[in-house]
Amino acid sequence: MIQTDLYVLLPVIIVIAWALMLLLVDLWVPKNRKGITAGLAAFGLAIALGFSLSQSGSTLQGFSGMVVLDPFARFLNVLILGSGLAAIALAYDYLKRMGLERGEYYTLLLISISGMMLMAQAHDLIIVFLALELLSIPLYVLAGFARPRLESEEAALKYFLLGAFASGFVLYGVALIFGATGSTNLESIMGSIGSANPAMLLIGAGLLLVGFGFKVAAVPFHMWAPDVYQGAPTPVSGFMSVGVKAAGLAALLRVFIVALPALAADLTPLLYALSILTMLVGNLLALAQTNLKRLLAYSSIANAGYLLMAFVPYGNTAMVAESNAAMLFFLAAYALGSLGAWAVVVSLERAEGRGLELDDYAGLGRKYPWLAIAMLVFMLSFTGAPLTLGFWGKFYLFKVAVDAGFWPLALVGLLTSVISAYYYLRVVVVMYMQAGQPEAQGDRWVTLLAVALAVLLVLLSFFPGPLLNFAALAGL
Repeated sequence: MIQTDLYVLLPVIIVIAWALMLLLVDLWVPKNRKGITAGLAAFGLAIALGFSLSQSGSTLQGFSGMVVLDPFARFLNVLILGSGLAAIALAYDYLKRMGLERGEYYTLLLISISGMMLMAQAHDLIIVFLALELLSIPLYVLAGFARPRLESEEAALKYFLLGAFASGFVLYGVALIFGATGSTNLESIMGSIGSANPAMLLIGAGLLLVGFGFKVAAVPFHMWAPDVYQGAPTPVSGFMSVGVKAAGLAALLRVFIVALPALAADLTPLLYALSILTMLVGNLLALAQTNLKRLLAYSSIANAGYLLMAFVPYGNTAMVAESNAAMLFFLAAYALGSLGAWAVVVSLERAEGRGLELDDYAGLGRKYPWLAIAMLVFMLSFTGAPLTLGFWGKFYLFKVAVDAGFWPLALVGLLTSVISAYYYLRVVVVMYMQAGQPEAQGDRWVTLLAVALAVLLVLLSFFPGPLLNFAALAGL
């Protein structure tokens, strides 16, 4: 039994143990050699990634059913660990040139990653809450890592206050659901719904939706995202745009599909409205942005709306598997594009927050053609243009919505994608059609990451089948 428990959580245990080891090792690493800590952190994540890929495809439960290892958890663990490796690559040179090179950065990053992975494997509401705090608290610190820069300190304070407020909603929701069903185990909750207090159960589910909505930056729980993304160190913003969203969606899917499918009739209209509102607000407010970090923040909000589109029909048992596959497929496409776009932003950012305005990208196509081509691919993928993975991601999402009978939702998604083309392609126009002298920092790891992700987005657009099959096998 103990062996099974450890096997189920082995990648998470590896990441946590490695983070604690880094905390000790960093004491002996010279201040001017913190790159050693970065290399060690990447090595630890690579080990955890290897174990995640090697774990069997069967479904196992551990710690008395409180955590689970299934294809859904493995898919998200691979995505989160891959995002963590990308975040280390983004931070390696960035922290050095910004005067922020401190070893605790990587320890905090690994602890947050372990919380995200635990969130993906949570099978009990208590574990969901613990994982939520484990991933959030290090991010509060990382958001303010660029102290004494006022923007960074403000971002950390805003994220902490609003995040703590959202955690309170989750905890209160857990308490109400426990009061209604007498259990916090997801399967036990589903079995007790017939005898539960319906009002208490519905209110508890609504409070959980608020907390998870904050994590995925769904409207109207999105207000923190633009300010936090702008103020936090750019590698942290890039990691948050993928990792936090993946963890929030994991909890959302796991809790509502496994434990609360009986509430679908009551919650579907609410989810319908949340998806439409998030797509509209995210894309419309992005139109006015000239700062690339704020633009990508609103892009992240808009993409949360697209992801929620696949969650709307969760009560339709015939559509659940297809909806999950479409959501996970789109999440992977979004992760590749988002990490790549943030890599380009990191390359052009200079001290004191310079190099982040849209005008700073003028002439990028002539002076740094590889970075410009990579950014072009990322913008086209976000738009959903053909020959990019983003096209297939949106195609499957819209198809699921139409097949489930929510064609107006798909229509809104299509119209907002057309709107998004304006601000995404505006970046392309500035890069190639305006004269300027941009100053890229020449971070080889960042440039290599951006180009590799762009190539991957194009290649997978020609062969989307393996990724789609992987996502289909990972469905709940």
